[in-house]
Amino acid sequence: MIELDEFLTTIDNPYDPFTQFDEWYAYDTQKNYHTCELLARFARTSDELTEKENNEEINRAILEILSSDFGEMYKVVREQKD
Repeated sequence: MIELDEFLTTIDNPYDPFTQFDEWYAYDTQKNYHTCELLARFARTSDELTEKENNEEINRAILEILSSDFGEMYKVVREQKD
């Protein structure tokens, strides 16, 4: 399983995808954003890549989505580490 330190979300989603994923996902799908599915379409991850390579690919895909987000609907949240 890939461990992410940043997550793509919408600006109006009040939930933390790191600590409240179920609530975050429910809100996201209720609003028909389907952010996970969008990211999956852009990211070319593979079981044949290392976890580091997959993380880099996910980060690349996030940047690609953000660069074409002219409605400024998306943002990146980072995991808060103690």
